[in-house]
Amino acid sequence: MTMLENEDVVTPEQAGTLYGLFLERAKRSQDKEAYRYFDVPRNAWVSLSWRQMLEQVARWQAVLAKEGLAKGDRVALMLRNCPQWVMFDQAAMSLGLVTVPLYTVDRAENIAYIVNDSGAKVLLFETADQWKELSGVLGQMACVQRFISLDEVESDEPRLISAAKCLPPSATLQAAMPCKIDELASIIYTSGTTGKPKGVMLSHNNMLSNTHAALGTFVVYGSDLMLSFLPLSHTFERTCGYYLQVMTGATVAYARSIPLLSEDLQIIKPTILISVPRIYERIHSAINAKLEEGSPLKHKLFNLAVDVGWARFLREQGRGGWKLSFLLWPILKKLVAQKIMDRLGGRMRTAVSGGAALAPDIARMFVGLGLPVVQGYGLTETSPIVTGNHLDNNFPDSVGQPVRGVQIKLGEQNALLVKGPNVMMGYWNNPEATRALIDADGWLNTGDIARISATGHVYITGRLKEIIVLANGEKLPPADMEAVILHDPLIDQVMIYGEGRPYLIALAVLNPTVWLEIAAKIGVRPDMPESLTDTNVEAKVLRRIARNMKSFPGYARVHRVLLLNEPWTIDNGMLTPKLSLKRDKVVAKYSAEIEQLYKGH
Repeated sequence: MTMLENEDVVTPEQAGTLYGLFLERAKRSQDKEAYRYFDVPRNAWVSLSWRQMLEQVARWQAVLAKEGLAKGDRVALMLRNCPQWVMFDQAAMSLGLVTVPLYTVDRAENIAYIVNDSGAKVLLFETADQWKELSGVLGQMACVQRFISLDEVESDEPRLISAAKCLPPSATLQAAMPCKIDELASIIYTSGTTGKPKGVMLSHNNMLSNTHAALGTFVVYGSDLMLSFLPLSHTFERTCGYYLQVMTGATVAYARSIPLLSEDLQIIKPTILISVPRIYERIHSAINAKLEEGSPLKHKLFNLAVDVGWARFLREQGRGGWKLSFLLWPILKKLVAQKIMDRLGGRMRTAVSGGAALAPDIARMFVGLGLPVVQGYGLTETSPIVTGNHLDNNFPDSVGQPVRGVQIKLGEQNALLVKGPNVMMGYWNNPEATRALIDADGWLNTGDIARISATGHVYITGRLKEIIVLANGEKLPPADMEAVILHDPLIDQVMIYGEGRPYLIALAVLNPTVWLEIAAKIGVRPDMPESLTDTNVEAKVLRRIARNMKSFPGYARVHRVLLLNEPWTIDNGMLTPKLSLKRDKVVAKYSAEIEQLYKGH
C-alpha cells in the first residue's frame, strides 16, 4: 500500500484548514499517542494522546478569546519544540488568527523587529531568561497587548501574565472561526543574511497541499515515531516534523536539546529522522575522529563496509550488478554498520535531509551503512518542499524530483524556477520584493542555479548571488568548498573569501578539543594568540584544507587561512537564527586581518 492510498491520511480536502487537519486527526486517533516530551519536574518522558492535546487546545482558545482579537490578527510564539507550540498554533488558527513563529535563539532586536513588522498582539514565550532579553526592547513592541510566559517570571510589566494564571483548569472546545483554505495562516520571517528579515505569507492551502504532496515522496506511516529537534519556527520542520505527522497520525517525540541528541536518539529509538546537513556532518566528523584514533585495520574495515553497502544500495536501486563482496555483508553489518545504526537508536527507517546541500560523500557513508538518506530541497517561500528523493528512486547526490503538483523549469543563468500551490501568497507588506521574486505567470525564482538530469532529478550547482569571481575572472561557489572543508574535525566553521581578489583565503574557526591535540603535536601553546598566526600551523592547516578540496579545479586552491578561536554565533551577529552565515558581517569584523593575508601579493 502506498502512502497516498493509506485511508488514514487526512487529505487537504477533508481538512479544509490546518486546524481542520488537527481536528480530524484527533477525531480519528483519539487515544493514540500523539506527542512525547521530557517533563523536567518529574524527570521522566511523558506522552499525550490526540484527545488530551485537543483538551489543551481548548484551554489556549479560552486564553486567546479573552484578548478580544479579530480574525486575521497576528500572534507570535517563541518556544522551543514542545507540545505547547502545537497547542498555541492550533488554538490561534481555530480562532482565525495568524501565527508568527520566532526563533528562541534570535537576538532581541531581531525579535522586536519581527513582532513590530507583523503587528503581533500576543507573544507567547517560555523562560525568565527570554524575558530578560525581551525587557530591553519592550519599547519597540508597543503593538503587543499581552505577553504570556510558560514559566513564572518576576516583573512589574502590566502586559505580562504567566500561563499558570491565565489558563483555565479546563475549557470547552470552541467552534472554529469560518475560514477558507486560501486564507493567510502564518507569516514566517526569513533569516535575513543580508538586510532585514522578510515575512513570508503562507496560506492554509500552501502548507496543506505541500504536506500532502510530500507524502508521495517521503513515506510516513501512522506507526512511525519521529524525533523533533529542528526549530518549529523553521518551515522544513513545521511541514515535515509537525503537519506531516498530524496528516498521517504518526507520533512525535521532542528532543531535550541538541547536546543531548545522541542520548535521546538511543532513548526514543525513532524510525524517521528529519534534519539539516549539519547534524549528519557532525556524526560523520565524530566517526572520522574515532577512526583516526583507531588501528589501520579498523579504518579499512569501516571503508570496506561503506563500499560494500553502497554497492548493495546501487543494486537495490537497479543501477548496479551483483558482486562477490556482497557475501561479506552479514559480517560487515555486525562488526561495523549495526554499531553505527545502534547509536542512532537502531530502528531508523529513513533519514530526510533538507535546508542546505548534503555533501555526497556523507550521504554515501550513511547509505552504505544501511541508513537510507533522502535529500529534499525547498525554501520558506515554497512552503517549503519543491523536490525530494523517493526511497525507491534515490540519487543521494541530487535533491530529487519535484513533489506532486509542483512544476519546475530552468530560467536565465539556469536559475531554478518553481510554480505550484505551494508558492507563497507574497511578502508581508512588501509588494516590491514579491514582484522581484515571482513573475506575472506565477513562477518563483529560487535564486539557486540548477541542472535537471534525464531522470528528472534536480542538482543544485550554486547560488546566483553567492558566486565568488576572482580577479582573473574565474567563478567559484563558496558554499560547495566550505562544505568539503567542514569534513575536517579540526574546523568547526569556515568561510571562503576572494571576491575581486587574486586568490582565495579561508577564515576558519577551530574545534577547541581537536586544536589542543594538534597544537601539542606541532609544539605550540594553543592558549597563546600567536599560535594561530604561526606559519608552521598555517601551512599544516592549508594542507588539510587542500586534501579535502582535491576534487576542485586548480584555481580553487586556498592560499592563506585566518585561524580563529571565537565561534560565529547569533549573539555576536555573525549567524542568522537559521544558522546561516552573515558573510558581510564576518568580512567587516576581520577586515584588517583579511587585508594582511593579501599584503605583499
